[in-house]
Amino acid sequence: MPMTEKKPRHNAMTDALFDAILALENREECYRFFEDLCTVKEISDMAQRLEAAKLLLDGKTYEQIVRSAEISTATISRINRCIQYGTGGYQAIIERVRSRQEE
Repeated sequence: MPMTEKKPRHNAMTDALFDAILALENREECYRFFEDLCTVKEISDMAQRLEAAKLLLDGKTYEQIVRSAEISTATISRINRCIQYGTGGYQAIIERVRSRQEE
């Protein structure tokens, strides 16, 4: 059975979106693309979620994350479930970005 049948979110339109994201070459292109694609709030929400994931992986408490990332405890809980039981996407990307920043 092809992967697209097992995972309903895996489809041609989503593949095209991710291909477009992978084609971005620098931060300025990212800003331009995402500002066209998303609302300011959607971009802000994604940035907050990534920051909350970093803080969770660093062992911060929900209270510390609420203060730092200005995000609800319900959202932090969802992010924590993704980190604990998800596909490992947050951790992989956060580790990759951190290792590149150290270089």
